[in-house]
Parts: sequence; structure tokens; C-alpha cells
Amino acid sequence: MTLVDLLILLLIAGVCGSIGRAISGYSHGGCLVSIALGFIGALIGMWIARQMGLPELFPINIGGTRFPIIWSIIGSAIFVAIISLVSRSRA
Repeated sequence: MTLVDLLILLLIAGVCGSIGRAISGYSHGGCLVSIALGFIGALIGMWIARQMGLPELFPINIGGTRFPIIWSIIGSAIFVAIISLVSRSRA
């Protein structure tokens, strides 16, 4: 994976994380939080998909790495919703 591939992957993860944050209504953090949420969302989303026997939806191949767009958005929305619930209960 080259530096350009890594930057493209970070950009796509950031967009997916931002969409997941917008779906769940959580607005704390900035660009780096969106990127992290995109990657965490991809892990959570693909884990859920494998547990349920669902196919990988709309994967993008970047430098030999497959990044599942739809599962990343779904996983990040779920993760952000859980974070939002936990942080609200402590306040």
C-alpha cells in the first residue's frame, strides 16, 4: 500500500464515519474522530455481517485492501449510537 492509497483509505473512512455520525445524531469530535469511527465502524459492521451470514456490500479495493462502505456506515452509526447512550447516562 502506497502513501496515496493510505490517504484515499483515510478519506473514505472519514466520509463513512461522518455519515454514521450524521445518522445517529452525534456531533462531538472532528475529522480524526470521523476517520476513527469509519474504521471502527467497518470492523463492527463486518463482524455483524459475518455473524448473520450477510454478504460484503459495496466494497472498494484500495491498494489490495477491501473496505466495505455500507457496513462501515452501518457499523459506525451503531457504534456512535452506543457511545451517545453511554455518555448521556453518565452526565
